[in-house]
Amino acid sequence: MKMATHFRLCVLAIVLNVVCSANQDSINNDLVNSKVERKIDISSHIVKITTSITIENKGSSSVKSYLFVLDNSLQNKLSFIGAVSKSRDEEKKLDVKLTSVANQKDKSFYRIELSSPLGSGKTTTLEVETVFAHVLTPYPAEITQAEKQFVVFNGNLYFFSPYKTTTQSTSVTTTSSNIESYTRTKPVSVSDNVIKYGPFEAREPFTEAELRVHEENNSPFLTVTSIERIIEISHWGNIAVEEHIDMRHSGATLKGPFSRFDYQRNNDGVSSIKSFRTQFPAAARDVYYRDEIGNVSTSNLRELEDSVEIEIRPRFPLFGGWKTQYYIGYNIPSYEYLFNRGNEYGLKMRLIDHVYDDMVVDEVTVRIILPEGSKDIVVDPPYPVKRGSNELHHTYLDTVGRPVIVLYKTNLVEQHIQDFTVTYSFQKMLLLQEPLLVVGAFYLLFLIVIVYVRLDFSITKDEAKESKLRISSLINEVQDAQDKRSALYQSYDDAINKFKSSKDATTFGSSRKKINADYANLTQQISSIQAQLKAEASDAAEKIAELQKLDSQYKDLINSAITSAERLISNKLNKQQYLEADATNTTKREEAESKMEALRAIF
Repeated sequence: MKMATHFRLCVLAIVLNVVCSANQDSINNDLVNSKVERKIDISSHIVKITTSITIENKGSSSVKSYLFVLDNSLQNKLSFIGAVSKSRDEEKKLDVKLTSVANQKDKSFYRIELSSPLGSGKTTTLEVETVFAHVLTPYPAEITQAEKQFVVFNGNLYFFSPYKTTTQSTSVTTTSSNIESYTRTKPVSVSDNVIKYGPFEAREPFTEAELRVHEENNSPFLTVTSIERIIEISHWGNIAVEEHIDMRHSGATLKGPFSRFDYQRNNDGVSSIKSFRTQFPAAARDVYYRDEIGNVSTSNLRELEDSVEIEIRPRFPLFGGWKTQYYIGYNIPSYEYLFNRGNEYGLKMRLIDHVYDDMVVDEVTVRIILPEGSKDIVVDPPYPVKRGSNELHHTYLDTVGRPVIVLYKTNLVEQHIQDFTVTYSFQKMLLLQEPLLVVGAFYLLFLIVIVYVRLDFSITKDEAKESKLRISSLINEVQDAQDKRSALYQSYDDAINKFKSSKDATTFGSSRKKINADYANLTQQISSIQAQLKAEASDAAEKIAELQKLDSQYKDLINSAITSAERLISNKLNKQQYLEADATNTTKREEAESKMEALRAIF
């Protein structure tokens, strides 16, 4: 039994060893770098190295791949690597993958797949582009506001390769011609802001020698320490993009105080960052730029043919070690980036936007918010990224929440501005969900209001409240009745005036009789209400009694006016006497009417 177990363990170890060996590459000594030209660009705050390699196969069998290795001093600073093959005027992009080589665990190897197998005795030319961040070191590390910034670059003078190199040359492009010092290994020459080394002949694999350049570099050392990019997709025609950006000046730290006066008068701070330009897609609209304080108005927006460019000007200039934080966002129409066939949808857009020229982004988090109900989600990034756990985002009219894809990536540069793809399935009938929810919510609200106003939810009756309501209702009835009674006063006046003009006593008598009947009914109604109020509101009943008394006086004055009119018609009273009596009567009626109105106002 023990023998069998031991045998199985041995077989498993052998199989694992074979698998591990299969995942490793080996150095093919038949390959030779017949000619190498390196161009090192340190004119900005990132280092760009373009290496043109002419490869010769001196072996007897064809070769399908080439191993590229990074300098030991730069392998932890790599942001981007890419390769193309060159033949005459044609370029073809090649696949580049990180690999490992036996007995070379301390080095970073990349396997470049050739466009076609390289036969025995044949040559081909590759161009490898590498970009490194945080390689240039400020020296001195601290400067005052008025001082210029100097940096040091340390690298390898020779092409670091696992293969022999026949001939090679290196050129270093600096920011300016103000070069403090540089490695003087011959042959070397300096022309303006370019240092040329070589050609060097016959170098063995992994040859190293120090390359050090100390030069003035006042280019913007701006580093985005983190970006949270949120992409929210709506099937109603819009994609909203917002970025939360933290950045700092990663150059020489400011030593001493900052003087705004000297900054503006003497134009001090040549290495400071006053502004930078951010680019959005050409279809971007509703662009906004703000920070924790609020909207930042110191920005300019320009619409170009292929992009929208916004000039970002922070609230204060950035010196070495200083930081800033802001939010920026825009909307784009979904038809330009979202495609569908039936219930299958595909989103294709940039994983990251152009923040500024020669940008360096230490960390980026991308959150892609899909419509609620999206399923079968597949993400296809343009380069390796870390996939976080899916999240849920809740907003207006959501029920279970919208799925959120979370992606993480570190150490990005401009070459990483590439498109990603997200595919998912979505039932179009779900588009009706939000309108139906709105209709249902309003219907439910109206139904609740209808039920609420018709139900009494009190446990016991509030006698005081009900009494107040009854009193208020009775007083309103008194007010209405008095309004009608006041209208009858006018009817009396109209009948008197008509009687005086027509002298028709019969018609006047019938009109007076009808008005008297209506008046009696209203007076009786108010008296009845007065009797009801005596039990619950004695004060109100007393005021109504006083109103009735004043009304009785007013009625007597009307009767007096009728008597005067009858005497005038029967010639028992001359016109002058009638006018005097009528004037006196009118004055008394106005006084009584004023008292009644004042009394009604305090009910």
